[in-house]
Amino acid sequence: MVSSKTAEEAITPQTLLTTDTIPVEKDEPQDPNDVFWDGDDDQTNPKNWSVVRRWTHVVIIALVTFITSLGSSMLAPAVPDVMKSLHSDNSELESFVVSIYVIGFAVGPLLVAPLSELYGRAIVYNVSNVLFLGATIGCALSTNIGMLLAFRLICGCAGATPLALGGGSISDLIEPERMGTAMAIWGLGSLAPPVFSPIAGGYLSQDAGWRWIFWVIAIPMGILTIVFPFIVRETYVPVLLERKAARLRKETGNPNLKSRLDRQLTRKKLILDTLIRPPRILFTSPIVSVLAIDTAIVYGYQYLVFTTLSYIFQDKYHLSTGLSGLVYLGNGIGTVLGIFIIGYASDKVTERRKKKASIPDDTLPPEGWLWPMIPSSFLVPAGLFWYGWTLERNAFPVVPLVGLGVFGFGMMGIFQPVQIYVVNSFDKQAASAMAAATVLRSIVGSLLPLGGQRMYDALGIGWGNSLLAFIAMGLLPVPFLMIKYGARMRRADPNLR
Repeated sequence: MVSSKTAEEAITPQTLLTTDTIPVEKDEPQDPNDVFWDGDDDQTNPKNWSVVRRWTHVVIIALVTFITSLGSSMLAPAVPDVMKSLHSDNSELESFVVSIYVIGFAVGPLLVAPLSELYGRAIVYNVSNVLFLGATIGCALSTNIGMLLAFRLICGCAGATPLALGGGSISDLIEPERMGTAMAIWGLGSLAPPVFSPIAGGYLSQDAGWRWIFWVIAIPMGILTIVFPFIVRETYVPVLLERKAARLRKETGNPNLKSRLDRQLTRKKLILDTLIRPPRILFTSPIVSVLAIDTAIVYGYQYLVFTTLSYIFQDKYHLSTGLSGLVYLGNGIGTVLGIFIIGYASDKVTERRKKKASIPDDTLPPEGWLWPMIPSSFLVPAGLFWYGWTLERNAFPVVPLVGLGVFGFGMMGIFQPVQIYVVNSFDKQAASAMAAATVLRSIVGSLLPLGGQRMYDALGIGWGNSLLAFIAMGLLPVPFLMIKYGARMRRADPNLR
């Protein structure tokens, strides 16, 4: 019943990042009351499930991620129709209809992460799926703007679950040498919808009405909500071992049996630790604070553009609701190109440095991954200047969209290096550090667009975007300072001692 296999042999670095478990040292005597896997071939271990079963889990989690991610921006080009239908002319609420979803993305992970540690991933997924489906139907049936905003917030909170837990689920199931493929499949589920869903949203609103945007999301989500409990089983190792220990205590009558991964914390203490850690890191870690502010401003610009783009192009070029959805392609293409080109270039540079230095990847300093931020920090304001002033001069519609593509490319050149840097710097606390940055980013992304329309009304499109670009230029020293002084800041960081 009690395995002789050590915890250090069984727990991967990915598991440490997602479960906060503490490995047992190889030379440490094993407690005979420890409960672990029954050997390397224990079929209750998710990594020993069949290939088909494990990859089916990955695919269905990716599909749920895809559906919940549709809600973030699919409504954006239809907002003018929504406001007219619900008899509201409040310019702040026009932007908030889209950005309130992002507030849910900030709140949701802070709730679902501790709940998944207490009760497991599967139950959190299933409850969130039901909440998301119900709130989406509520959006489709909304009769006033307040009702729509309330249901959009619930959608965001529930829709954040596969984003918050998906990476952990994959680490539970997939061996390290296949992790990249699995993460790519799951990542596409969150990447593609926000970039390209406004196109579908624009035509749906034009041809069938804005409410059908939510029905198109609700129908496949309803199917997934039904099949999910029958396909997806619990994969979270500490919960599985705790269940096994409870069963063995009952069968053997030995009350001392316990999971080897039991952290000996009360539920209250576990929840408090999980909730407090991200804001503590945000406010006490200089490297996280600086990089979180940088990414939050760029992310806020992204949503400010998203929430005003259809209005501007409909007003400037008299586009239909359907055609106005196509204008999101400019930013979308730049974003996708940024993901693949910057990722490829970063890997190649890292590989070259490794060969030149003849040292393994994990000994390279985290600052070595920040170099893409240098050119990207120039591309962000350049794209904003390009976009704003070509619109101001009534240039051909494609021209300002190219500027948005430059902005999108630069944005990913900031996001990706920061994520890699934080993960490499914080190791076991990487999830909490990323959560800290995500909370600030989501708050700025939801609030900054509220003043977008008013800013453009007061300054014009050219000078309005120039103001954003000047602020972005103020962040140009950040990558240079982090590359030069990051190691010293890490050594002084109280969270890394």
